Amino acid sequence: MKIVYVYDALCGWCYGFSPVMVQFYEKYKDKVDFEVISGGMITGDRIGPIGEVASYIRWAYKDVENATGIKFGSQFLNQTLENGEAIFTSIPPAIALSVFKETKPEQSIPFASELQKAIYYDGIEPENLEAYGEIAEKFGLNAKSFVTKMKDPFYKNKALEDFEKSAKLNVSGFPTLFIKMDGTYRKIGSGYMPLSKLYRNYLLLLGQD
Repeated sequence: MKIVYVYDALCGWCYGFSPVMVQFYEKYKDKVDFEVISGGMITGDRIGPIGEVASYIRWAYKDVENATGIKFGSQFLNQTLENGEAIFTSIPPAIALSVFKETKPEQSIPFASELQKAIYYDGIEPENLEAYGEIAEKFGLNAKSFVTKMKDPFYKNKALEDFEKSAKLNVSGFPTLFIKMDGTYRKIGSGYMPLSKLYRNYLLLLGQD
């Protein structure tokens, strides 16, 4: 049995959900495996300067804060967003996750959470590879080696495979959670949910409620 978490590093609602997901992971990590799949929300012709979507983000982030209690950082709001030049793309953080999953797959949930915090609180630009190396270092990996791997096309292909997995699971919004049992994916829920609802949905699927 495995918990499959389909998210995107640039998804604001996933950022709001990340503390819930980390708590859920901490409770069940010794009982069940976890897998994180990057959804590929901002790819293809959707990639572009953050300034192109800044007007939307300026009001949407408040909805996320109000619903989840999470805070977007001043570095993101007052610098990255206001400057408007950072390229908004899901590909580099998805590559970072692919590199990470190769060596520490069991810590993918907290790593994904750190990726989102780096973008939406610390205000790193999504194409800043060195910043991903610094995050990896927090998990005991060599930053320079991590960044070198991120430049290898092999890991970009792994990220693209994640996007394909998300599409095959018919994920239409992030975050989405599944239980994989006996090769079958059963949806726990989609969109933000508080921890109590996540527990309830999970136990219902297991027939333990």
